[in-house]
Amino acid sequence: MSLVLERVGRSVGAERHIDDVSLTLERGSLNVLLGPTLSGKTSLMRLMAGLDHPTEGRVIVDGTDVTGQHVRRRSVAMVYQQFINYPSLTVFENIASPLRVSRRPREEIERKVREAAALLKLEPYLKRTPLELSGGQQQRTAIARALVKGADLVLLDEPLANLDYKLREELREELPRIFAESGAVFVYATTEPMEALLLGGNTATLWQGRLAQFGPTPTVYRRPSTITSARVFSDPPLNTMRLHKRGGQVVLPTGEHATARGILAGLPDETYTVGFRAEQLRIGRGEGEAMTMTGTVAVSEITGSESFVHVDVGAERWVAVCPGVLEVEPGERIDVAIDPHRVFAFGHDGALIAAPPLVMAA
Repeated sequence: MSLVLERVGRSVGAERHIDDVSLTLERGSLNVLLGPTLSGKTSLMRLMAGLDHPTEGRVIVDGTDVTGQHVRRRSVAMVYQQFINYPSLTVFENIASPLRVSRRPREEIERKVREAAALLKLEPYLKRTPLELSGGQQQRTAIARALVKGADLVLLDEPLANLDYKLREELREELPRIFAESGAVFVYATTEPMEALLLGGNTATLWQGRLAQFGPTPTVYRRPSTITSARVFSDPPLNTMRLHKRGGQVVLPTGEHATARGILAGLPDETYTVGFRAEQLRIGRGEGEAMTMTGTVAVSEITGSESFVHVDVGAERWVAVCPGVLEVEPGERIDVAIDPHRVFAFGHDGALIAAPPLVMAA
């Protein structure tokens, strides 16, 4: 199965939910919709499923226009963050329900339910009803039902949010393999850039109902086509600064001048927005060609394994992620350093002008 969205848009009254989105999703592919809350992820999935119809554009499945076709006539399975189960049925019957509707043989139903239950650690609960389960167990039941259905299009809307860490990690590894083997188009919505990286496949970055970028997940992360895509794919938020390049020099946010090095060296004289992620901002004076500036600590957050240091540099506020415990106090003056070989440069229109080689970026 292939799924194509051709310039799809959806308006509800005066509100624009989806705006001019074009996507092609191939059989057996894993596709992540990445964006913040209200970026359009769920709205787009509902259009893919046929739960809503676009006000503009077309939805095409295997070359057939299904834009106005009802969801019941499509081969779709969908799991929401808020689990949906049949409260009067046991866990076994909840999982088996799509197989019974399609009149599968009893032996096949038994086998597929047992396999899905084993994968999702539900075997001890098959005789219970959903009201006797925890929230995480109920969500696993909903995922298992989607697994056994064997649909051509599987839509998972932040499905692992209610699960514990260990099970999330196991499922992030297992689910792509399962759906790739089934030949389904697999679409997974998340607000977490790290989850997109862990899942791999392809990623579509969404912002305010528009598609910012779509492509292989590592490429979208390492070479964002626009500053919007870079911001969507950065957590903590993308650090940015305005740099003025003149005659081989750049003017830093502190007002100081520095030699244009790294990717900045080859750019024409102009004003650019330079972006870099939190892990690329170093605390302390830089070495080699690094640009070092002095800033003031605004906030320091220690998680144990990492420290998040928010620093005001000129008019900019940046965040650095440092390993371990870094003890700094608000108001303290510290040096921060940026490697000019590892930054993104964006033009006036927000489009990417220059980026590190893919083998260097992180």
